[in-house]
Amino acid sequence: MPELPEVETVRTGLAPAMEGQVIARATVNRPDLRWPFPDRMAERLTGARIERLRRRSKYILADLDRGESLLIHLGMSGRMTVSGDPLGQFVHEHPAAEKHDHVVFDMANGARVTFNDPRRFGAMDLLPTATAELHPLLANIGPEPLGNAFNEDYFVAAVRPRRSPIKSVLLDQKLVAGLGNIYVCEALFRAGIAPTRRADRIAPQRLAALVTIIRDVLSEAIVAGGSSLKDYRQADGELGYFQHSFDVYGREGDPCRTPGCGTAIRRVVQSGRSSFYCPQCQR
Repeated sequence: MPELPEVETVRTGLAPAMEGQVIARATVNRPDLRWPFPDRMAERLTGARIERLRRRSKYILADLDRGESLLIHLGMSGRMTVSGDPLGQFVHEHPAAEKHDHVVFDMANGARVTFNDPRRFGAMDLLPTATAELHPLLANIGPEPLGNAFNEDYFVAAVRPRRSPIKSVLLDQKLVAGLGNIYVCEALFRAGIAPTRRADRIAPQRLAALVTIIRDVLSEAIVAGGSSLKDYRQADGELGYFQHSFDVYGREGDPCRTPGCGTAIRRVVQSGRSSFYCPQCQR
C-alpha cells in the first residue's frame, strides 16, 4: 500500500499537468473501484478547473472551482500517470488504452492523466471542499508528520500513556497521518527502539527524538521518489528509489548496516504485519 512519501510524490508529479488546469473531458470506464463512484462523476468533473492539488495523509485531494473536491486513494495497485504534457516533463505520446484504465482525465492543456488499478482497491469520491475534513475517510486522521502540529510535546503526550507496542501505536492514523509499515520500521531502527517495546515503557526523551527521525525518514523518501516494491510508479511512470536505502525493511537475515554490528536483521509479525529490526541495535 503506498504510504505518505509515495502519495506525495504522485501529487507533486501530477501538479504541473493538472493544477490550475481545466479537465476538458473526464472518462469513467466502470461503475466502481473499491466503492461505487459518485453519481455523474464524469459529468461533474468535465469542464471543472483544478484550483489546487493537495494531500491529506495517504489521500490526494483536487479542489475544483465548482466547490467540490475530488478525493483519490491509490489503494494497493493504483497508478496515476501523465502523458502528452505540453511542458515537456512527461512522455509526449499518449499510450494505447489498457484494460485497467478505469478513469481518464483529458486536460485542456493537452495532458492526459490515467488512473490504472488492476486490483481495484483504489477509490474516488466527490465531496464539498468546505467540509472535506468531515468526510468519513478524513474525519479521524491525526496531524501531518511534516506539519507544525506534529511536535515533541504533542507526540510524547499522545504516545506515553499507550500500553501497546510502539510499532502499533505509530501505525494508528488517529495519532499521526500517513505513516505505514515501511517507514515506521525504518524510523524505529534509526531511533534504536525495538518495534515490540511498549510505548509507555519508552523514556520521554527517546519518544521526543522520534519526531525528528520520522520527519527525516519521510523527507528522504520523498526526495528519492518513494519506494517501489510492487505496483507503485511515479506520475511519469518511473520507479521510486528509496527501497535501495532500507536499513531493515525487507532485509530479514541480512547483516545490520550499523558499523561494528553485523547482527542479522530479524522479522516478527505484529497485528498481521511484518516488523523488521536489529535485535542488537534496537532495545
